[in-house]
Amino acid sequence: MRVTATQAPELPAGGRVQPDGLADGIARLRRALRRGARVADPDNPLAVAQLELLSAVAENPGTRPGQLAQLLHMRPNTVTTIVNALVAHGMVSRVGADSDRRAIELTATQAGRTAVDAWQAINADLLQIALSTLSSQQRRALAAAVPALEALASAVDRLADEPPQPER
Repeated sequence: MRVTATQAPELPAGGRVQPDGLADGIARLRRALRRGARVADPDNPLAVAQLELLSAVAENPGTRPGQLAQLLHMRPNTVTTIVNALVAHGMVSRVGADSDRRAIELTATQAGRTAVDAWQAINADLLQIALSTLSSQQRRALAAAVPALEALASAVDRLADEPPQPER
């Protein structure tokens, strides 16, 4: 659905999006989704960090722990701790790499993929219900913002992958 200029919300005074307000809004939305998911599925034994890492493994079968650490910008020992917990829960399998038996590759098990699918479905359901409580104008504004949010996420990812170098 396209939003015309007359339907688009007004920018704050000065015509600039305030990064602090945007960051706070995104953080609040993430907290609300985590809280809502916990209420919707109280029996889920996995922490959000485990689910996020499990999602990355499901999206990148055969990935190695070092690659995950790089991809998620986490410390290698943190990845190892989370992977060990996911293996203990039967969500991830570890196998020796074909090219280097000293290296291990990680793959989400069927239980792991099911957990990721359930987590994503719960979040989608929460958002759908929450969106239904908003006015049509607010829903249109959010729909119009999706491409900009995707572009913003890509820009932040690029900065994380290639941080700006200080000027000399």
